[in-house]
Amino acid sequence: MSANGKDLIIRLDKVCMAYGGHQVLFDVSLDVGKREFLTILGPSGCGKTTILRLLGGFETPTSGEIYFEGQPFSSVPPYKRPINTVFQKYSLFSHLNVFENIAFGLRIRKQPEGVIKEKVIRMLKLVNLKGYEKRSVHSLSGGQQQRVAIARALVNEPKVLLLDEPLGALDLYLRKEMQLELKNMQTSLGITFIYVTHDQEEALTMSDTVVVMNQGRILQKGTPEEIYNEPKNVFISRFIGESNIFEGIMPQDGEVVFCGKKFPCVDKGFSRDEPVYVLIRPEDVQTVEPHSGLLKGKVQSVVFKGVHYEMIVRENGHQWMIHSTKSLKVGEEIGLYFTTEDIHVMKRNGAEP
Repeated sequence: MSANGKDLIIRLDKVCMAYGGHQVLFDVSLDVGKREFLTILGPSGCGKTTILRLLGGFETPTSGEIYFEGQPFSSVPPYKRPINTVFQKYSLFSHLNVFENIAFGLRIRKQPEGVIKEKVIRMLKLVNLKGYEKRSVHSLSGGQQQRVAIARALVNEPKVLLLDEPLGALDLYLRKEMQLELKNMQTSLGITFIYVTHDQEEALTMSDTVVVMNQGRILQKGTPEEIYNEPKNVFISRFIGESNIFEGIMPQDGEVVFCGKKFPCVDKGFSRDEPVYVLIRPEDVQTVEPHSGLLKGKVQSVVFKGVHYEMIVRENGHQWMIHSTKSLKVGEEIGLYFTTEDIHVMKRNGAEP
């Protein structure tokens, strides 16, 4: 099986899932490539963890089928699946030291002692815990405990590793550090990671592919750049980053009217005079002299965010958010400038902005 030039390891085909008559997944179809880092991103309750439970064998789909390397997989019991899971709560064995926590799965499989030692030492090196073999898990930091949980899952050499919001309990610094470490691990091991999170930064930082979900449905699948720069609807544009969104009209392809003016754009495939939403990211709006701008506005507020200033500008009844390294004064009149490529047009599809 292959798609988009990638060998597939997992395929979900019109998978539905219901609990007690309450449906949580609706006709979910998804291809996952071998050696891919795929992140499922969405708000709480959107169905992303349910997908992991189905892949791990802890649940069976109400309808539809899951395929693993081309073979039906829904009825395969968890212990026969070449898949391991790392949860947000690491569930380490408090009575075992670091070495024995990692070795636990190998001992269950009755691996020879020499093999166990070799594999555990290799995993400790991979997760930067070499020399921690005899340490109690109670003596470890949250980040170190998470590394032990990952090593315990990887030592059994699964073909797929499922990660259910594993960084949620860490502080900001450790989360950022572990994002890079997880991506490096996945690249060096060459296995498939399926990662679940509601954190957009994690998804954009680590993933080869991002899948955005809401209310039990997949809304968009693409690279991090595609998801951020070309969101398919208003929900995605607001869930992934900050957005300026305005109602507009497409008189014809390559032309859009919003904020009372007509602008050229690169979007096509719309009906004549079709109502649309127009998205412009805050970092794509430049502040210029009033006479040089495409539009004019007055600065309403300025907040320092560390790497940039976030400014709210009022323009002819419309509110704009602008991110800039240059601070302006409240009350100052400015021009707003953006390029044709900065304008992204989305179909309304009955959704409110």
